[in-house]
Amino acid sequence: MGQNKTSAPRDVSVREVPIELCQFIKFGGLADSGGAAKQLVAEGVVLLNGAPETRKRKQLVAGDQVTVAGQTIVVRLG
Repeated sequence: MGQNKTSAPRDVSVREVPIELCQFIKFGGLADSGGAAKQLVAEGVVLLNGAPETRKRKQLVAGDQVTVAGQTIVVRLG
């Protein structure tokens, strides 16, 4: 019990796509501020669809998955 630190992906609805990676990290609650989100991306700890992503302004579309520290959020239009 509890060996796996990853949680189930959580859908985060946004008003429109594309949305910038840092904005989505902040909006989805994986960072407290835009600055913190940018720092996470710069450190290379952000995964986009399972691969490291270091472009802070990367444009995300519906269905993209962003993972930080074992927490995954999914872009949903809604």
